Amino acid sequence: MTERIYNVLFVCTDNAARSIMAEAILNQRGHGRFKAYSAGSHPAGQVHPCTLKQVQDSRLATEGLRSKSWDEFVKEGAPRLDFVFTLCDQAAEEAHPVWPGKPITVRWGVTDPTAVHGPERAVAKAFHDAFMALDWRIGLLISLPIAALDQLTLAERVAEIGES
Repeated sequence: MTERIYNVLFVCTDNAARSIMAEAILNQRGHGRFKAYSAGSHPAGQVHPCTLKQVQDSRLATEGLRSKSWDEFVKEGAPRLDFVFTLCDQAAEEAHPVWPGKPITVRWGVTDPTAVHGPERAVAKAFHDAFMALDWRIGLLISLPIAALDQLTLAERVAEIGES
């Protein structure tokens, strides 16, 4: 019997850094049990170059990563979502669309690496730190016995991950 695949959407305002990194991490580390997507409420239209460098340096695929609107995920034919994680305060406070599938929606706030300006080393560290925070949380998500948990317990557990 094939295990169910869980659809996960990571949301940020720009969909240029954190949500893109999370998509790449989960698609690689989720071992086929998860299908990750990312989107923004006001997408930048391009992925931040430091995001691509961080993903590549972590030996994850960058193919297909693009900045896109969350409107793509409410259209007919959009994937039925199981989880939606907002990664920034601004996107968490905005009125969200009605997601198909009535997903568990949780805030997993991660500091915005694109807000760091200055020496190249400081910027690279900000992207690395955001990547590591996401990688840690996604590792915890992957380890959950999702199929064995009721919806309320599952929602509590993924919310706790966001607080870690």
